[in-house]
Amino acid sequence: MNALRLIESLSEVEAAAWNALSLGGVPFLRHEFLLALETTGCVGESTGWKPRHLTLWSSDNQLLAAVPLYEKTHSWGEFVFDFSWAQAYQRYGDRYYPKLVSASPYTPATAARLLIHPAAPRVETTQLLIQGLEDAASHLGASSVHVQFPTEAEALALARSGWLSRIDCQFHWKNQNYRTFEDFLATFTAEKRKKAKRERRRVAEMGIRFEIRDGASLSHQEWQTVYALKASTFHRHGHEPYLNLEFFLEISSKMPESLRIILALHENQIVATAICFQGEHTLYGRYWGAAAELHSLHFETCYYQGIEYAIAAGLSHFEPGTQGEHKIARGFSPTTTHSSHYIADPAYRKAIGDHLRLERASVRQYMEATEHHTPFKHEPAELSLDS
Repeated sequence: MNALRLIESLSEVEAAAWNALSLGGVPFLRHEFLLALETTGCVGESTGWKPRHLTLWSSDNQLLAAVPLYEKTHSWGEFVFDFSWAQAYQRYGDRYYPKLVSASPYTPATAARLLIHPAAPRVETTQLLIQGLEDAASHLGASSVHVQFPTEAEALALARSGWLSRIDCQFHWKNQNYRTFEDFLATFTAEKRKKAKRERRRVAEMGIRFEIRDGASLSHQEWQTVYALKASTFHRHGHEPYLNLEFFLEISSKMPESLRIILALHENQIVATAICFQGEHTLYGRYWGAAAELHSLHFETCYYQGIEYAIAAGLSHFEPGTQGEHKIARGFSPTTTHSSHYIADPAYRKAIGDHLRLERASVRQYMEATEHHTPFKHEPAELSLDS
C-alpha cells in the first residue's frame, strides 16, 4: 500500500528517484538544487526554512510523488506576501507561525509543486498529495499551507479541494518565433524601437562588451567577483543575500549546464552581472549587480542580453523575476502567477478569502492597464485570468 512520509532532508531520497518525477525541465526543482540549499546552510532550522518535504512511496519503497515543503517561522524570501495575515492573527492573540510553504526557496518562478512520477495515476496522486499537505499542517501544528507559484492546473486542483486562490502579476517575455533580436525589435512601434536601440548603443559606446558563460567556465575568483556584485544589490536595499557564495559554487559544480552568467566587461574587468538559470524552455533571470550606476547598463545586462540569448538558444520564455513596470517598455508582457492557500481555522479562512476576492479584482485591473503600455505595434493576444 502507498504511504505518505515527511522527510527532513533531500539526502533521504536518491537524486535519480527525485529527478525521475515530472519536474517540467525546471532547474529549481532538481534534487541537486534543493539539496545544495540545505548543505550550504541557505535553508534549515536556523534560517526559518526547515525542510519538511512530503513524499509518497509505493509498497516496494519506490518514490511515486513528492512536494518540496518547508516549515516557516517567518514570511521572508517568499515573494507571495502574507505579512498582513500574520499581523491579523497577532492582533487577535493567535499564532500564524509556524506555517508550511511549498516552493523552491527564494525563487518566484512558476513551476510544478506536486511532483508526480509519469507512471503514477495523476488525478488520484494529486488528491493524495493535497490531503497529505492538510494532514501535515495538523500534525505539525501549522496554521496554514501555502503553495507558491504552482502551475495553473495545480492551482485549479487545489481550488477544487477548497483551497483559497490568489493571483499576482509578473512581466515575462514570450518568443514569437523570432530569428534575431532585430526581428523582435521589428514588432515595436517606431518610437519604442528607437528608444531600445538608443539604450543598447549607450552601453556599447561606453566600451562595454558581454559574455555569457555556464557555471563551470567561471574561475573561483570570477565567482567571487560575480557574487560580490550580486550581494551589493541586496546591501543597497538593507538586506543580506539569501544565498551564499558556497551555494553558487556547489551549483556550478553539480548543475553547470543550468547556469547562465551574463558578464558585462570593461577593459576585461567584470563591471556588472546577471545570474540566470536555464530550463528546458525558459531562461530565468534571478540576480543582478553592478560596480557602478551606468546609464542603461541594467536594461542591457538583465533584459536585452537575456532576450538575445533566448532567441539564439530557441527558448520560448524569459522570466526576469518579480516586479518592475520598466520591463514593459522592453518587450515583457503582464503574466498571471498563482498561489494557493489552505487556512486551517474556518474564521480566518473566510476573512482571508473575502480579502483575496477584492485583491483579484485589483490585480486584473492593474494587468489590463499595463497591457496598454506594451511597445508592440499590435497588442498580444488577451491573457486569460483566473477568477
